Amino acid sequence: MSVTTSPSVAPKNLESLIQAAGSAITLLRNSASGPNVYPVVPPEYTNWRDEQRAWQETCVLFNQSYHMSDMYVSGPQAKQLLQDLGTNSFENFPINVAKQYAPCTEDGYVVGDVILMHLPSGAFNMIGRPSVLNWVQFHCETKGYDAKCERDERSAVRANPLDRKTFRFQIQGPNAFKLMTKVIGKEPPQLKFFHMGEIEIAGCKVGALRHGMAGQPGYELFGQVKDGETVRQAFIAAGEEFGLRLVGARAYSSNTLESGWVPSPMPAIYSGANLKSYREWLPADSYEAKASLGGSFVSKNIEDYYFTPYDLGYGVMVKFDHDFIGRAALEKFAKNPRRQKVTLELNNEDVIKAIGSQFSADRAKYFDFPSAVYSALPYDAVLKNGVNIGLSTWIGYSSNERKMLTLAMLDVEHAVPGNEVTFVWGEPNGGTKKPTVESHKQVEIRAMVCPAPYAQVARTSYAPVGWRHQ
Repeated sequence: MSVTTSPSVAPKNLESLIQAAGSAITLLRNSASGPNVYPVVPPEYTNWRDEQRAWQETCVLFNQSYHMSDMYVSGPQAKQLLQDLGTNSFENFPINVAKQYAPCTEDGYVVGDVILMHLPSGAFNMIGRPSVLNWVQFHCETKGYDAKCERDERSAVRANPLDRKTFRFQIQGPNAFKLMTKVIGKEPPQLKFFHMGEIEIAGCKVGALRHGMAGQPGYELFGQVKDGETVRQAFIAAGEEFGLRLVGARAYSSNTLESGWVPSPMPAIYSGANLKSYREWLPADSYEAKASLGGSFVSKNIEDYYFTPYDLGYGVMVKFDHDFIGRAALEKFAKNPRRQKVTLELNNEDVIKAIGSQFSADRAKYFDFPSAVYSALPYDAVLKNGVNIGLSTWIGYSSNERKMLTLAMLDVEHAVPGNEVTFVWGEPNGGTKKPTVESHKQVEIRAMVCPAPYAQVARTSYAPVGWRHQ
């Protein structure tokens, strides 16, 4: 007697993947994907140490044309859609202004963050990792808004990585204004922070956003992709006298350690019956479905990985002058924020000991340089007297500071500069199935709590958010 079995059906969405894995944590911790990809741009143009140095001492060109997704939101109810989802105030959001936009779930936890530009056309341009773009598109398509979402996906998920709509560069550093003046033949527009204008470079019309990254002054420049190489070459030709360095993918992913922006909060969408329809809308190959979770912090409760805007230093952006998803929860969080964003300065001796263990049989998790992040969602435990007091979500080496640094969210009573805590490096039980994780021994490293941003110029010269684009 033969038995006929139905062929297995591949999961079609995030919810079915979670059910097949048994839990969201099991799915994410064993994902085969590694850290966020920075495609097309070479790993190094010269060497990452000098490329890091240049953003503090001279000037750099960051090529951001490939690793972020763009979405253009337009139509009669585009602004209403964004306002209904956004924690920001939309009372004063004219054309040629940008915001950092970090929507939340009904429970007040962050979905992600992007830069949101109000373009001269009246449309809105969102730039960043896909999680916020997916959230906005879902509500646009399923809640009856008279609006349209047009995607321009990141190169990592395109058949032709170069097939983008827009080029996007940043010119940053102490000499950025001098270089801009030479390239455009006159002083650059005196724009307020996060305001935009239009300039001409080598005969090309270019949008300019007054911005800062790695805590230094500068501009984000964007325009039609056909003009990108012309604009880039104009800066290269003019840049030698100002110490211009092109920054490769290796150094680029480490700049956030000095400026204090957290690139990778977990999208808070993996739990809750009220979000099941969203998880069913997200396909099995979505960013949320393929993201890898790594690090020493392990909990059976996925909500322990979620952050509020106050945890991430985004409390200044939350305005209760309109109704939006998550408002009631955030009104409660605002009264008693649990955690505060800090930088952890890891103890040199302990780091050197961990690195030295690579030459022994009992080795610690490998530290890559300058960014030591090995998953899309890095979560390491921070302890005080053996008790968990917070989470670290980004780690790497700053050649400028000669320090291994992490960005962390600590319980407020422990987020005091000078406080000594313990950072736990490596995964428990020798590691998970992720290809980026070798067999290793978990180690404890002493760390000192420092301000975020860590770089002094970033702390004293700029607002606490907005240095981003990873």
